[in-house]
Amino acid sequence: MSGFARTLALRGDSRAKEAGENVLMTHILKKTAIGAVTSVILAGTALAGVESADPIKLTLHDWSGQLINTQIMGSILEEAGYNVEYVQADYIAQFAGLKTGDLTLAMEIWATTGQEALDEATASGKVVNAGETGLQAIEEWWYPLYMKERCPGLPDWTALKDCAEVFSTAETAPLGRYVGGPVTWGGFDEERVEALALDFEVVHAGTDAALFAELESAYQRQAPVMLWVYVPHWAPAKYDGEFVEFPPYSVECYSDAAAGINPDAAYDCGKPRGPIWKAAWAGMEDKWPGAYAAVQAYTLNNAEMSAMVGAVDLEGQDIDTVVANWMADNKDRWSAWIAE
Repeated sequence: MSGFARTLALRGDSRAKEAGENVLMTHILKKTAIGAVTSVILAGTALAGVESADPIKLTLHDWSGQLINTQIMGSILEEAGYNVEYVQADYIAQFAGLKTGDLTLAMEIWATTGQEALDEATASGKVVNAGETGLQAIEEWWYPLYMKERCPGLPDWTALKDCAEVFSTAETAPLGRYVGGPVTWGGFDEERVEALALDFEVVHAGTDAALFAELESAYQRQAPVMLWVYVPHWAPAKYDGEFVEFPPYSVECYSDAAAGINPDAAYDCGKPRGPIWKAAWAGMEDKWPGAYAAVQAYTLNNAEMSAMVGAVDLEGQDIDTVVANWMADNKDRWSAWIAE
């Protein structure tokens, strides 16, 4: 992954950032405690049908959808009798742990930002692509519709060459400001700005919570904002807006400068779109074949995930409650995944 030479700290809602971090840490501590208790129980009695009482270690990141997705999978494996642990891990750096088996399973590798890391890991033979989650990802620059009136020509990206300044703030003027996701998400936004010669400064949100607090604040004030929005998520349903239409993505655009509209730079195109994958340590299938089969069978769709993320982020429901409700409402569905 390329470096982020112009990464800046988001001068946004620090309280929202702290709240997001606190929610994640509380969730991790709770899940770790549950995993520890489960380990003690299984150490004495391995449940029937479970190939190994060793813990299956699932990674946790820093956005609600991933926490929900991972805990649903973990809950299903626990119903099948497996010992589950949850481990906080960096989105890209987690592949080092998956390669060694220190981590077992990552439930959300987005084709939009993690495909290169996934391909490199699977090429090593130490990590396997365990299939699609059923979720289809979009991650791209997004603006509220009121900004379209100030920048005629959108969503075509070339409009930004003439009206970048309308997206500026006091800190970035005359450059427009683009609020990217946390640095660990990747995305090549700095490279894209340079390759397409856009007069924008990239400012990274510290957390997922801070990113969408920035959107909420700007939207309420009808203030200039251009930021990273992704699907599945509740934001595109709650707020009227559009994704910027950059030159179409291609593998060559990312790997070969000569392939795109700028013959001297790569990343002169939009972000890829595609599946959200499951990635596993290559030894998982041999050590826990039943669990691996359940992981492969597991699928959700964008609508149900967006609804669950909205329940957590907008309605303030606890992740454990949202997951428990999904498990209760979909018992026949997940029971079939662990029946074989």
